[in-house]
Amino acid sequence: MSEDTIRLATVGRIFRRRGRLLAVVALVGALVGYGASVVLFPPRYTASASVLLPGQWEERELLTQVNVATSSSVVDRAADALDWTGGDGDELIDRVSAKAADGNIITISGTADTPERAQQLSDRVAKEFVTFATRLAGGTADPATAGGPEALRKKVAETNRRISELAEAADPGQTVESVQARTSLEKLRTSLEEAMKKLEEADPATGKAGMVVMGPAALPTGEAPPTRTQLVAGGALLFLLVSVIAHLTAARSNNRLRTEAEIAAALGSTLIGTVEVPGERTAHGPKGGGPRAWIRRFLGVDTRWELPTPPASGDEAGRQLRYRRVCARLRIQLPGSRRLLVVVPDGDEIGRRAAEQLAAEARNDPQLRVVAVSVSRPMVQDRDAESGALVVLSAGSWTAGELAGVAGACADGGHEVVGFVVAGPVRARATRPAEHPPENAAPALAARGHATGGSA
Repeated sequence: MSEDTIRLATVGRIFRRRGRLLAVVALVGALVGYGASVVLFPPRYTASASVLLPGQWEERELLTQVNVATSSSVVDRAADALDWTGGDGDELIDRVSAKAADGNIITISGTADTPERAQQLSDRVAKEFVTFATRLAGGTADPATAGGPEALRKKVAETNRRISELAEAADPGQTVESVQARTSLEKLRTSLEEAMKKLEEADPATGKAGMVVMGPAALPTGEAPPTRTQLVAGGALLFLLVSVIAHLTAARSNNRLRTEAEIAAALGSTLIGTVEVPGERTAHGPKGGGPRAWIRRFLGVDTRWELPTPPASGDEAGRQLRYRRVCARLRIQLPGSRRLLVVVPDGDEIGRRAAEQLAAEARNDPQLRVVAVSVSRPMVQDRDAESGALVVLSAGSWTAGELAGVAGACADGGHEVVGFVVAGPVRARATRPAEHPPENAAPALAARGHATGGSA
């Protein structure tokens, strides 16, 4: 698996064989997401109010107004007006946002913990923004002098009235002096009116004043993202994804030997043959009792998910033929010996069943005695009458170091590893009607009672 390309079939195999475990992991992620929604991300609601800016505005000017709407000058005034507990300007400024929309409209959004407070916040900020922007357009931010242009107009009107009074008070005669005085006063009136007209045309506030709040903000009906549902779904998806990645990472870093050449190099021996063991469910994973073992079996962690699906098994006669051929090769390889020690790594259920079946098929020719050896602390008893050791194991279950330890334990006990047999699981086919066994075939269970004991 470490050298294989990760395909969708591999991911599908994870879901098929570790489906319960992934479901539990996703449930834990959903609970974590729910806890985050309660502690770290409480429900928030967002309301929006729109402000219309009449006149012609360039894009950069609209961006300036957006920055003004979210400035501390506007938000601080809104915070003072709302007078919320713990709702000062520094806190509210993170809850207020603004953006420019089409049609010279600025949308101001406020976020709060309830729909009502979100509506109040957006309405108040929009109102304060209009007031502050109007003062800026008038040339001052001071309320006392905010009406400068209007005061100037009043002064001009008062001056015009004074000019009219002076014209009426002048000598109504037709003297040159009176006519010149009235003419000068009329010219002064005309000059003032023209100057005031030019001032109004040059005033930028004339065409861009009169900002209007387009009604109150609508009461929000749903939470602002991330919502509780999104956090729960996101937590479940995140934990599920991490679990799948962890499975793939573990499979990529798996250094268990799967090929016959790798196993031969680790044991320092040669392959005698391969045999088949029917049954997939009972072939993998240690057996045991207790709640912990039951939980492991329920979650499927005792099943090797990365191993490929076992092929379909042939008939019983074909499987027995493989065992008989292994026995025949042993007799040819060791013509003068009739006793061998069959070593099976402890925990290898497939290898154990194959060794027992091999001992049953041998029928004392040669005599095979099956022993289990721990791979964590390998120990093999000293040589008695055996002519060597035969290692029986399943592929993809042990590392090179573990198999080297088994071979070393055999050497320490005086047993030469004459070869090894690789056992592979197969899927048993549906039971067929009983048939007569071949004449040369021996019952498979005839010698099983002696396989794990003494000589068989």
